[in-house]
Amino acid sequence: MSGFFGVASKKDCVFDLFFGTDYHSHLGTRRGGMAVYGDGGFNRAIHNIENSPFRTKFERDFAEMKGKLGIGCISDNEPQPLLVRSHLGNFAIATVGRINNIDELVKTSFASGKTHFLEMSGGSINATELTAALINRGSTIPEGIRIAQDAIDGSMSILVLTPEGIYAARDKFGRTPVSIGKKKDSYCVTFESFAYLNLGYKAVRELGPGEIDFITPEGAEIVSPAREEMKICTFLWVYYGFTASSYEGLNVEQMRYNCGAALARRDNVDADGVAGLPDSGTAHAVGYANCSKIPLVRPFVKYTHTWPRSFMPANQTRRDLIAHMKLVPIDSLIRGKKLVLIDDSLVRGTQLRGTADFLYNSGAKELHIRLACPPLLYGCPYLNFSRSTSEMELIARRKIAELEGENADIAPYTDPDSPQYAAMVEAIRKDIGFTTLKYHRLDDMLESTGMPACKFCTYCWNGKK
Repeated sequence: MSGFFGVASKKDCVFDLFFGTDYHSHLGTRRGGMAVYGDGGFNRAIHNIENSPFRTKFERDFAEMKGKLGIGCISDNEPQPLLVRSHLGNFAIATVGRINNIDELVKTSFASGKTHFLEMSGGSINATELTAALINRGSTIPEGIRIAQDAIDGSMSILVLTPEGIYAARDKFGRTPVSIGKKKDSYCVTFESFAYLNLGYKAVRELGPGEIDFITPEGAEIVSPAREEMKICTFLWVYYGFTASSYEGLNVEQMRYNCGAALARRDNVDADGVAGLPDSGTAHAVGYANCSKIPLVRPFVKYTHTWPRSFMPANQTRRDLIAHMKLVPIDSLIRGKKLVLIDDSLVRGTQLRGTADFLYNSGAKELHIRLACPPLLYGCPYLNFSRSTSEMELIARRKIAELEGENADIAPYTDPDSPQYAAMVEAIRKDIGFTTLKYHRLDDMLESTGMPACKFCTYCWNGKK
């Protein structure tokens, strides 16, 4: 996953850019970057942040960079922002999204003229570079952005920094958020709406699906209007969005409270305490505990001072080890207790299996697992928030294959009232060793948002685009 932040100011913008970008560190895993435009032209810095915080890696750049316009990015994989010289002029570009038809677009680019792309390690092509190449097919940057968004199979939100201002474009179906804030003499644009709060900005509005704005210190002008249809990623609220952010007017923390309460209303478990798996499961647990009247407890605490994020390493064994090492048990809150443990989701099952084992080994009597979303049955074709390379890595799909074979009809397993769904959930429960296991229902989860269900992307749960 990735996140970006941009600033257009009448004075130096680097302070706001540095901290606004840093506030997206929960989204990125490998690289961070900043680009500014000032009297000396464009200046850019990109660093690897796998094992060191953004702030540490960019301290020197923070002191040396100067400019009134800038964009920054925390990126899952590709280095960005990129600096581009083209017939449209010089610009810097940062993106958030995923391109599924890279090979096709590269082939088309080669066929239409002599060009080249720089390969990254492993032979892949930088999706941001390819997006810039698509933009350069236009006669203007806004036209080029529209060309790129129409050509890309997947999802792509874009920031383009020019000497005059910043073009901000939300992806065609609004799967990821783009928000604008303002304060005296400055406007900003951001993925996470909370990122500008401590910098003194006030909310202006969110871009609609496919909308393109041009941002200067004086304001934000709509240069291409929003589309009607929206399919925003529901996982923003369930998992990877930051708790202080709001998307489409709905706060993440409040949504998680609502989800936890909805889980509790369909439950009648007898337990001594409710605990959320840190960090995203904690707010769901608050909602569950408040509704069920079962006490909220913390039977383990998360030690994050020296450990990197658990999903960062490419090696699954290492990710599981880090996840285990970060959780420290509190014996008196575990031994002999019947616990409800709430997590945001169950993907492969390895980390939650490790957590269950360590709680049982610490003396837990019963573990009742509750998941804040339905079973994951399809890999996301729009965003890179999971490292799963095959749908058969998903534990739900593996259990379906064991029950009926790899060519089984998946549709019945998306219905929480079907016998197939019950058999799948029971197979997962037995495999990992939980006392009981229940998933959030899709209808309950969407109802928890208070918004029309048609506004949300639910592909990973029911395969519907």
